[in-house]
Amino acid sequence: MAVLLLGTLDTKGVEYSYVRDLVTAAGQEVVLLDAGVMADPAPGAGDQAPDIGAAAVAEAGGASLDRLRSDGDRGAALRVMAAGAAKLVRELWERGRVSGVLALGGSGGSSIAAAAMAALPVGVPKLLVSTMASGDVTPYVGERDVTLMYSVVDISGINAISRPILGNAAAAIAAMAAAYDERRREAPRGDRPLVAATMFGVTTPAVNAARARLEELGYEVLVFHATGSGGRAMEALVRDGYFAGVLDLTTTELADELVGGVLSAGPERLTAAGAAGVPQVVSLGAVDMVNFGPMETVPERFGRRRLLVHNPTVTLMRTTAEECAAIGREIGTKLRAATGPVALFVPRGGVSAVDVEGAPFHDPEADAACFAAVLESVAGGDVQVVESEDDINQPRFAVAAADRLHELIQKGVA
Repeated sequence: MAVLLLGTLDTKGVEYSYVRDLVTAAGQEVVLLDAGVMADPAPGAGDQAPDIGAAAVAEAGGASLDRLRSDGDRGAALRVMAAGAAKLVRELWERGRVSGVLALGGSGGSSIAAAAMAALPVGVPKLLVSTMASGDVTPYVGERDVTLMYSVVDISGINAISRPILGNAAAAIAAMAAAYDERRREAPRGDRPLVAATMFGVTTPAVNAARARLEELGYEVLVFHATGSGGRAMEALVRDGYFAGVLDLTTTELADELVGGVLSAGPERLTAAGAAGVPQVVSLGAVDMVNFGPMETVPERFGRRRLLVHNPTVTLMRTTAEECAAIGREIGTKLRAATGPVALFVPRGGVSAVDVEGAPFHDPEADAACFAAVLESVAGGDVQVVESEDDINQPRFAVAAADRLHELIQKGVA
């Protein structure tokens, strides 16, 4: 097992040589991968040649290094090197060679490193020291457990600022890799089967009750906050085969995707379990709302809509009957496409804590539009439908959903 140092040695040779020596001094073996495309490793990279050279990375990405250099298209070259690095890093991990990855980069190097790190499962240490780590880091983290460290200064030489930062990075990856090695050597613990669940503040009572019931039944429940990134992370882990079942009570991210809120999980939300045949129980949690930032950030076109300040940084907007119908059709269409067992739970008493009678988003007409659309969309398919007069946060509704998921999982195991 070794720490993989992944970087563009045509511009960062000195820095990688420095970090390589620190990681080695900390007791970790090092594999050095060169993803630098425009030139040979820069002077100062040390006497040791890369274990995996840029030519091999380019070939793994589907192109020749000479061709990339002659074309001079940096953007295209970065995409090739990112694809090649991702493929090689995954292969190294599958062979039991990698116990952690450290990369140093600006925008280009960080994009290559992020692609490679995304190819590794959750739990494998991933540390990226980047000039881009203090802004919007979504492109670099995505749905993986990437640890970011802001470089403060550009990664250009060893100086009074970069020295301690790179030293901390080397110490961190060495320690994380050692811990990862230790975990891999441990005997299997006979972990309980995993279930994914989705939760929002306004569906918390439902998910807490369902989680307690599933734990009684012998599952370990991983709860994902339905804030866009949470939904994307869950979908990615479902695709990776982590879960025996999915309790998708909170599908609010689809409302943001369709209406234009800030917490969309993208168009692929609510597709992974269906595509993989994983048993799932789905409800309509918090589809009564679309999310924005502080009140002043709500788009002007929505100024006359029913708004609710959830907290100083989140403003909720009530979905209309027309929007709710569109959301219902989208959910129903995705459920009908599922290749595995699926049940739809419809809470006619309200889809969130603020959608019940007397609450600020109570709108029976809008809810009815959603219910009618989703039921029409799943009609005639293999989707099991359970309708209830309860609101979503009633414990008996949540427990019934948990019990149904258990039944679907057990049928698949039998």
